[in-house]
Amino acid sequence: MNNPLDELKKRLAEISDLTAASAVLSWDQMTLMPSGGAAARARQLATMQRLAHEKAIDPEIGRLLEALQPLADTLPQDSDDASLIRVATRDYERESKIPPSFTAEFSEHASHTYEKWAQARSEHNFKIVEPFLAKTLDYSRQRANFYPGYEHIADPLIDAMDEGLKVSVIRPLFDELRQELIPLVQRITSLPPADDSCLKQQFSEAEQLQFGLGVAKALGYDFERGREDKSPHPFTTSFSIQDVRITTRVKENELNEALFSTIHETGHALYEQGINPELEATPLAAGTAMGIHESQSRLWENLVGRSRQFWEHFFPELQKVFPEQLGKVSLDTFYRAINKVQRSLIRTDADEVTYNLHVMIRFDLELSMLEGKLAVADLPEAWNERYRQDLGITPPDDSRGVLQDMHWYSGTIGGYFQSYTIGNVLSAQFFEAALAAHPEIPGEIAAGRFETLHQWLTKNIYQYGRELQGMEIVRRVTGKPMTIVPYIRYLKKKYGELYRL
Repeated sequence: MNNPLDELKKRLAEISDLTAASAVLSWDQMTLMPSGGAAARARQLATMQRLAHEKAIDPEIGRLLEALQPLADTLPQDSDDASLIRVATRDYERESKIPPSFTAEFSEHASHTYEKWAQARSEHNFKIVEPFLAKTLDYSRQRANFYPGYEHIADPLIDAMDEGLKVSVIRPLFDELRQELIPLVQRITSLPPADDSCLKQQFSEAEQLQFGLGVAKALGYDFERGREDKSPHPFTTSFSIQDVRITTRVKENELNEALFSTIHETGHALYEQGINPELEATPLAAGTAMGIHESQSRLWENLVGRSRQFWEHFFPELQKVFPEQLGKVSLDTFYRAINKVQRSLIRTDADEVTYNLHVMIRFDLELSMLEGKLAVADLPEAWNERYRQDLGITPPDDSRGVLQDMHWYSGTIGGYFQSYTIGNVLSAQFFEAALAAHPEIPGEIAAGRFETLHQWLTKNIYQYGRELQGMEIVRRVTGKPMTIVPYIRYLKKKYGELYRL
């Protein structure tokens, strides 16, 4: 028999392979699968995830982990093997509390719900998916209740995505952020809006996609280990460190959509491709927390991709691709257009200043549903009312309202949306640290070079995978705990200059 560590790695690799195979099926469902395959795909995903779960909670893994604890105690905490034992132990203890039957049942339900969401979204009719979402809410509460002793029912769901965080930490952070953002939004939206008509012309899909691919490659995305496809909602998926895929969606009358979705997902992919290859096929070969993951997609999308330096290099190239549409547009006009601040309906299209208000609406609504204060049937009305209150606009239909995000319709209610705002906050905190180490980065961005920033992020964040907890990475990299100060400083400087505040 192999020694305990080798045996553990072998068993964990089998779980990793099953999880990856399940991810391939999910990727196919969201990109290429014909609609007629939905029922079979739901069954297939349920089977794969049940098998992976059964292997993950095999008592033999528990015995191996127990036998390996003395070894872990003798190793440096940051070593690969000590980290593997620590993270595998946490995963085993968490997964062992969930019955495999629940995993299979919920997986099949989530797959059906996603298909109903896609139909409801295309028909602008929440009623189509409402009973499925009500069942998702029941499943979400059941999942949380597998971890009794929580302060808030959402805490176990949040901890699964952002280890160590909970409602009592996030609510004060969001309250502090809201107090800074609302006056800024009010000041900017009281001024004449930026002219973004240059973005709302006809841009061919093929040329948009080709340009986006060129940008992704320039940022460092390795197309020998990845590819881009189209999907209703952009996403990134990793089958291994050597196969990390992204998707985007295209509007031929809206240049922003595909371009910035591609940059956003490239940020996620750079993280996954940057993990130490030695961690392949282990629980360590993934991003450490969703908030950290989102910090990278938002860093590349906004602090890099929406910066003036970035477009000093790329705008002339974009003008060559679309000479009739952009040939006579100045860089200043284009830069102001892609950074236009406005009260808008769609989270993924929102500007940097208003974006977090969209996230906070979702976070508050999902907490209300989990607490039993908001029924799923009343969700569209509650959604629309919050948009009236917070952003002064009302969705004209369900597709641009409660149906716009796939998250509640492909997973649990609760545990995910907070990661977007945490990612925004941390993107600025990490970028400040990168600039402190390498003040030459802005000049390199203006020249179309991104190696220094990419290598710094790989060295300080990406390579570790899950070896370090999210908030531990924040402290190591920036020397401080998570704080909104760099983010607010960044927003006020950038948009103060843009809008002459």
